[in-house]
Amino acid sequence: MAWLNLLFGLVVAGIGALLLVLLARKGQLDAALWTPFLEFRTWESFLVPGLVHTLQAAGLAIIGSSVFGLVFGLGRLSELRILRVVSGTVVEFFRAVPVLLMMIFVWLALGFSGNRAIDPQDYPLIAVVTALVLYNGSVFAELVRSGVHGLPRGQREAALATGLTGPQSLRSVEVPQALIAMLPALVSQLVVILKDTALGYIITYRELLQEARQVGSGNGNILQALAVAAVVFIVINYALTKAAPWVGQRMGRRTSGRAKAEAPSLVVATRD
Repeated sequence: MAWLNLLFGLVVAGIGALLLVLLARKGQLDAALWTPFLEFRTWESFLVPGLVHTLQAAGLAIIGSSVFGLVFGLGRLSELRILRVVSGTVVEFFRAVPVLLMMIFVWLALGFSGNRAIDPQDYPLIAVVTALVLYNGSVFAELVRSGVHGLPRGQREAALATGLTGPQSLRSVEVPQALIAMLPALVSQLVVILKDTALGYIITYRELLQEARQVGSGNGNILQALAVAAVVFIVINYALTKAAPWVGQRMGRRTSGRAKAEAPSLVVATRD
């Protein structure tokens, strides 16, 4: 296995070196093409505002997706058949529709609606966030459902034995433990949300990729601009993936702490 990893590393390094040679021959590594990204004005006027817009859309989408996912995830686990059917239909529908298609649809719908209560400049942001919430919220709902079904059966039985009802067991015991178990998959979906905000440039949302393209168009260094934007995305996504274990440990400690705190009351009740 070690030699396979070594071979893969050598292949990747070789491809990287070949690309650098080809770029150097085309003059794409010239310092003049990279100099604009060392200027404060470039970051102040373009890249930082674009990054702020990216994080704004991603943050709103993450909050909305979490709420959507919990609501419809619980709906899919409900004891009421009609609620399970409706929740399942909604989740499967929005999982099947491409994110970009939903963005364009919402953007055009807002434009044709003639709604004066909403600033037209906010249409792209609303379209991006709505599409990301509907798609990724549906994915979150499926993660909640599969996470609960993946728990040992004894978790529910123990909760019911303490006097909790089925819905109470679901909300208080099963879903929290399922979220901890599914944390790596949830973090991966957060990374997807952040990356998918880049699709907003198609509907004129001024996110990081859109601003980087403007810098590249103005300076004739579009490849370099996209490379810088890619590095920013990689750094943020890497930070998200590294934060996941820390969050999981904190949530695990909190859950175990609660279980220990409740144990004495159960013992006292038994003795009485």
